[in-house]
Amino acid sequence: MSDNDGKKTLGLRGAGARPGNVKQSFSHGRTKNVVVETKRKRVVVPKPGGAKAGSAGGRAGGDPSRRPAGISDAEMDRRLKAVQAAKAREVEEAAKRVADEKAREEERTRRRAEAEAKEREQREAEERAKAKAEEEERKKREAEETAKRAAAAAAAPAPAATPRSEQPSGRPTPNKPAPAATPRKADRERAQRNKGPVDNRRSGKLTLGQATGGAGNRHRSMAAMKRKQERARQKAMGGTVEREKVVRDVQLPEAIVVSELANRMAERTADIVKSLMNMGMMVTQNQAIDADTAELIIEEFGHKVVRVSDADVEDVIKEVVDADEDLVSRPPVITIMGHVDHGKTSLLDAIRDAKVVAGEAGGITQHIGAYQVSTDDGTVLSFLDTPGHAAFTSMRSRGAQVTDIVVLVVAADDSVMPQTIEAINHAKAAQVPMIVAINKCDRPAADPNKVRAELLQHEVIVEAMSGEVQDVEVSAVTGQGLDQLLEAIALQSEILELKANPDRAAQGAVIEAQLDVGRGPVATVLVQTGTLRQGDIFVVGEQYGKVRALINDKGERVKEAGPSVPVEVLGLNGTPEAGDVLNVTETEAQAREIAEYRAHAAKDKRAAAGAATTLEQLMAKAKEDEDVSELPILVKADVQGSAEAIVQAMEKIGNNEVRVRVLHYGVGAITETDVGLAEASGAPIMGFNVRANASARNTANQKGVEIRYYSVIYDLVDDVKKAASGLLSAEIRENFIGYAQIKDVFKVSNVGKVAGCLVTEGVARRSAGVRLLRDNVVIHEGNLKTLKRFKDEVGEVQSGQECGMAFENYDDIRAGDVIEIFEREEVTRTLD
Repeated sequence: MSDNDGKKTLGLRGAGARPGNVKQSFSHGRTKNVVVETKRKRVVVPKPGGAKAGSAGGRAGGDPSRRPAGISDAEMDRRLKAVQAAKAREVEEAAKRVADEKAREEERTRRRAEAEAKEREQREAEERAKAKAEEEERKKREAEETAKRAAAAAAAPAPAATPRSEQPSGRPTPNKPAPAATPRKADRERAQRNKGPVDNRRSGKLTLGQATGGAGNRHRSMAAMKRKQERARQKAMGGTVEREKVVRDVQLPEAIVVSELANRMAERTADIVKSLMNMGMMVTQNQAIDADTAELIIEEFGHKVVRVSDADVEDVIKEVVDADEDLVSRPPVITIMGHVDHGKTSLLDAIRDAKVVAGEAGGITQHIGAYQVSTDDGTVLSFLDTPGHAAFTSMRSRGAQVTDIVVLVVAADDSVMPQTIEAINHAKAAQVPMIVAINKCDRPAADPNKVRAELLQHEVIVEAMSGEVQDVEVSAVTGQGLDQLLEAIALQSEILELKANPDRAAQGAVIEAQLDVGRGPVATVLVQTGTLRQGDIFVVGEQYGKVRALINDKGERVKEAGPSVPVEVLGLNGTPEAGDVLNVTETEAQAREIAEYRAHAAKDKRAAAGAATTLEQLMAKAKEDEDVSELPILVKADVQGSAEAIVQAMEKIGNNEVRVRVLHYGVGAITETDVGLAEASGAPIMGFNVRANASARNTANQKGVEIRYYSVIYDLVDDVKKAASGLLSAEIRENFIGYAQIKDVFKVSNVGKVAGCLVTEGVARRSAGVRLLRDNVVIHEGNLKTLKRFKDEVGEVQSGQECGMAFENYDDIRAGDVIEIFEREEVTRTLD
């Protein structure tokens, strides 16, 4: 490089540099040429593999000369993609901001338009109100002027006097009406100008709701139309007329909801709530108030109070007295009763040619069976077969209550037994005629006369003994006397003249109830009066339902069941209690209301029965519970009657130390809920002719809950008795083994007083208990500390030998005292 005015030339290091001249301009027109070196532009030829990356990224990312050192091609591609994604996100966010701003602007525009429309409507409404007021004022002035003119015309003697009275100056006024017409016309024009065409035009845009008759154009109810017409009529008559107050009789139960009270009074709910608030009660329309408060409200609104009870819901079930012309003959209902294993079911089998005994577990009847039998002469008889076991007392009682004739079955070889006597008492209590069937007359040990004689002790005098009770000797095995028994039943039914009205709402009694897995709750009902038809709505005890199907005793579906016909009824919402009465109602609402009332009343009754009312009763109950050991159990049975019988049998097990407590009993299979309750209370589950489902079995195995299955009630009762016996404390018995008399008393160091004794009777043992008797009075009871024979400690000393005895923790012994030696023995007790 050359020097320029004594200065070094500006230089650029690197390849491709070349010299050049640059002209510099200064102030005052001065210039200067400067020699510089310029660098030529470098042309970069991309590699074949880097063309794709350069085209994708917009810049030559694959060129090693254009990227930082140490960055690979893959890293450069990743960074380029990240840059591109960031740019795309920026574009999306910008578009979103633009859209949000546009939406906000539209919302502001819409709100502004709504506010303007609302303001315009308000302004138009004010203008209309102002125009209406001016119109009314104008009409009022016109009416006043018309009244004045009429009064003046009536007061004037002649038409000519009118101008003089109106014009004191005496000038005629032929165009007098014109000035009055002018203001009326002006008023009309002003009102029209103020009113404008608003009423005849739609303001704003037509909305979808207005076009389709939505909220703005909803149809008015008939009551609203009538109110509008009434207001228009009153306005046309010249003013509002107060409607006459309608005084209503308001039925008032013990408690009523505010909204229901307003409904019964036909008053607005808000008015009722306001009145209650004025009385200091802050309530809502869904809260209940007591009868006294409701009575004050009813009287305040001018209505009459009619006090009713909750039990009045059952008034829909009316006892109808049938007219004599409506009554027709009905089949008699015969109940077979007697002691267990006296042949009741076998006798019924022989009558109906069936084999029911083969289907009964253990050969004894566990349920009430209901059957219809047609005799050879066409007579239809309805039979009820009751169990004879002691546990089924309530079943026999129900059988006697719903029956017309009782057939008392007594075995000729067994005579009168406890359940026979019980059946006699049930029949007498129900005032039902009785027929005695002396069964098993084919056996060698049969003695019918003995049966007749023993029946005399219970005031049952048969015809053979000059009484009025029919007796027939029968045999269920050979068929002996069956025809005579049916004749006796037919004769007794003719005497009773049994009749019923089939053309009325049905009423019947539940003989048995069960929960069937496939069919749901099923009740065996004996129709007593009326006809029960498929589709009837009924209430039975605490349950209600609609007859879905009727099944007779042969398993056939029937459409209806008349008086004295036993049928199975399907369609209940729950399992009723055996013995409940079935009544047909008009509507399902009535049936549901009655069932809910009965369930609530039964719940209150159970709660009241289980609650102690006084502190003394609470303390006595707590003390009794402390002294008595309980065996809790759960019972599930196939039918309601069996469950009831088992519970009654459990109540009889126990004494003042042990008792059985049935925590829960029900009908149907054993479920997980039963297992959970049994686990919480540590109770076993007794299943009678039912089984646990799969989930319940698995849960019971996991929780360690014991489930026992039974098909005969004897076995269940015996097992519970054995389990309850295990809770009894063992009886302690004392066996006296010897007596010793103290001859002298010695003091021994480190021992205390030692009695020198002579064993007078039995044997003295070291391990036995002892009592010290002084003048035949027990003054100490305890154990021996030592028993010595001479100087040796011995285990026992025989009668007639001398020994030394010392008592544990007792030294008050004297010569002449007697020592009683005894042993205690534990004896296991059982419940009878």
